[in-house]
Amino acid sequence: MMKRVALAAGLALLLAGCQNADPTLTRAGVGAATGAAAGGLIGSMSGNFGWGALIGAGVGTAGGLLYDYHRREVEAAERRGRQSNP
Repeated sequence: MMKRVALAAGLALLLAGCQNADPTLTRAGVGAATGAAAGGLIGSMSGNFGWGALIGAGVGTAGGLLYDYHRREVEAAERRGRQSNP
C-alpha cells in the first residue's frame, strides 16, 4: 500500500515540476495524483484501495480544473486592472 502512495506522490511532484507544461494540464494532473493518493489511503481503510484511488483521482481532477479556472479569472482581472490604470 505504501508503495502505491509513494508512487502517486512522486507522480504529483513530477507533474508539478514541469515548468513548460500548460498550467491547466499541470493543475489537473497534480489534482488527480493528489486525489488518487488520498482516495487510495481512505479506500485502503475500507479494504478497497482501487476504488478509493479512482474516485479520488476524479475528484482531484475536478478540483484541479476548478482551481485553474479561478486562477485564470484572477489573472484576467489583474490584466484588466493594469490596462485601465497606466
